Amino acid sequence: MSRRENADRRGRSRRPARPRLLVVCGAARTEEQYLQGLRDSIPNRAVDIAILKRPKDPAEVVRYAVQHARRATGDFDEIWCVFDVDEFDIRPAQAEARRHDVHLGISNPCFEFWLLLHHDDCRNHLTGYQQVVTRLRRFVPRYDKAELRFGDYAGGVQDAVTRARRLDRGPETCDNPSTGVWRLAERIMKEEGL
Repeated sequence: MSRRENADRRGRSRRPARPRLLVVCGAARTEEQYLQGLRDSIPNRAVDIAILKRPKDPAEVVRYAVQHARRATGDFDEIWCVFDVDEFDIRPAQAEARRHDVHLGISNPCFEFWLLLHHDDCRNHLTGYQQVVTRLRRFVPRYDKAELRFGDYAGGVQDAVTRARRLDRGPETCDNPSTGVWRLAERIMKEEGL
């Protein structure tokens, strides 16, 4: 019996299955830790979220997500990839994502910009990771890429979504600074009605 069926074997009506999201992160820890914290902070989630990591170039992250979704025993309603621009040419990843209907949460210059938006309405060009982290540490002095604590950001998620949305020029545009992670965060929170 498919997980999408709305009746059990006795014919009783069941609640529809929750949408399943596969999220593949392009870094070793930071994105995964943040998304696990966001997922776990929402009681009685209306979505199921599987979070994996694949610290490779963005095109490889997208290919891995597509392959994993195909091999998975359960189906996924949406596939998301979260990665940084850094020094990568992200156009191959964007093309691959379009071919396979994969949603992207791209941050330019880095994921830490998304974290910064939880505390600061930054709209200025940022030269790279170090400049973003220096600014982030004004608000989270003990920020450590290897040990992200979601509690440092929990109260500012909606602010980050609002700020990131104002910077957004469309899902294919990755101006500096910008981040598409707001779409994923909003998707998770909207299902819950937050």
